[in-house]
Amino acid sequence: MDAMKRLAIYDMDRTITVRPTFTPFLVHAALTLNPVRLLLAPVVLVAMLLYVVRAIDRATLKETMQNLLLGRAIDAKALAGVVDSFAEKTARGNIRPGALAQIAADRAAGYHLVLATASYRLYAEAIGRRMGFEDVIATNTLVGLDTRIMARIDGENCYGPAKLRMVTAWMKTMGVAREGAVIRFYSDHVSDAPVLAFADEAFAVNAHGPLQKLARNMKWNIVDWS
Repeated sequence: MDAMKRLAIYDMDRTITVRPTFTPFLVHAALTLNPVRLLLAPVVLVAMLLYVVRAIDRATLKETMQNLLLGRAIDAKALAGVVDSFAEKTARGNIRPGALAQIAADRAAGYHLVLATASYRLYAEAIGRRMGFEDVIATNTLVGLDTRIMARIDGENCYGPAKLRMVTAWMKTMGVAREGAVIRFYSDHVSDAPVLAFADEAFAVNAHGPLQKLARNMKWNIVDWS
């Protein structure tokens, strides 16, 4: 990479998409591969409630939901078509018009486009590819020795402070020093405050109340892509 690199880093769910993607992906996969698993939906709701009352963390919730709706392990080849159809569905009907315009503007301005999301890489990468992103930083799933995808997160859930750690680790891998980069970051949620503070230009996009308040205090840009 060049000595001075322009990076435009985007969160995905509710930033460039209108709706979240994690649960819809699992439901889409279950409907396609094994609809009987949808009978476990009440157990999924229990897991969500446990997260709401903070009895489990987000990573455990994700692993539990994947286990219930996809199984403890699933063949990667069997999932490939599901990933492609979900990514196509998302790109076609769940992207904010303003996001498309900003992505095009950043590309034209010479920014390297990066998607940084807590969503699973196994489908976020396919969505990012369709949106023209050059790199994806996301939550990884554990792959077994037999290449099956396990209902386990590999490393950290790319959320909150962990997202900043994963962004800086990616930069190191790519040979980009912080002082050698100009960084824009776009997000809808206050959980991304660490990366917003890290960026040279921070954009609170479609922001919920807590992020709007923080953005005003920090004098970050507030924009609406709806």
